[in-house]
Amino acid sequence: MTNTDVRANNKIVLRGRKVVGGVAEGEALVTNDTISGWGGINEREGTVIERRHELRGVSFKDKILVFPGAKGSSGYSAYFHMTRLNGVNPKAMLFPKMTTKAALGAVVTHAPSMTDFDQDPLKVIETGDWVRVDADNGIVEITKKAAR
Repeated sequence: MTNTDVRANNKIVLRGRKVVGGVAEGEALVTNDTISGWGGINEREGTVIERRHELRGVSFKDKILVFPGAKGSSGYSAYFHMTRLNGVNPKAMLFPKMTTKAALGAVVTHAPSMTDFDQDPLKVIETGDWVRVDADNGIVEITKKAAR
């Protein structure tokens, strides 16, 4: 099935590489800004608190977080680990480019995570789209919010 065929059925399919296995679905939360774990997120509430971040004050709890990756120190993963322990972590994480910080954040949240897509997810997925991540099979299905 081509992407054109998929679009005709109101779904877009991306193929990528698994970072952390599993299946999850939910509403997308998309940012073009990298996220700093150390001092950039509130690990008790699952919100972005970084000054000047486009998602400042927005919660990623139970969302499919689509972002270009991580920034900051190696303490990044500790804060994302705390979001999992506090039950406020994202359901899944998608990032177009693999970095060690993004991979560590994905691993410690235990959230299905993917990278290295056949299309840039930041250009295909919008906040509010319904996204199903099947990291085990390397497939992301997107239902556009306008089609729901």
